[in-house]
Amino acid sequence: MTNTNSAELMALPGIDALRLLIAGKFAPPTIGATMGFTLVEVEPGFAAFEGEPSERVLNPMGAVHGGWALALIDSCCGCAGHTLLPAGVGYGTVETKVNFVRPIAANTGRLRAEGRVLAHGRTLITAEGKLTDMNGKLYAHGTSTCMIVRPEKAK
Repeated sequence: MTNTNSAELMALPGIDALRLLIAGKFAPPTIGATMGFTLVEVEPGFAAFEGEPSERVLNPMGAVHGGWALALIDSCCGCAGHTLLPAGVGYGTVETKVNFVRPIAANTGRLRAEGRVLAHGRTLITAEGKLTDMNGKLYAHGTSTCMIVRPEKAK
């Protein structure tokens, strides 16, 4: 495994870059280690992450902070869009909206976030995501809008 090199990854079509991350050819982004989730599956217009909440992401009331679920939904939606982008083209989140259906506890167990592209235009991608347990019980769902970021043309 090598260190993640964004220049190398950006030189590849989005789906190829993400598949290489899953295969361990590049170190995963540090957000996954920080928050306890990882990219596990990609197909064109689809991305899935899995993670396990823990004591390290609790809010003051003792439940898993909503930002943990939001980060998973933002990640699966953004990566779903990235699977459709050519080499050299990236994305940035414009907005992510999440509805929390039930609380997540540190001992909830493994959760899966799946994102699917709804629309892919010239400048924006919209996707929907859902966060479920391994039995399919829904914990959160939402949508994300991402802007497509193309390299600047030489002047």
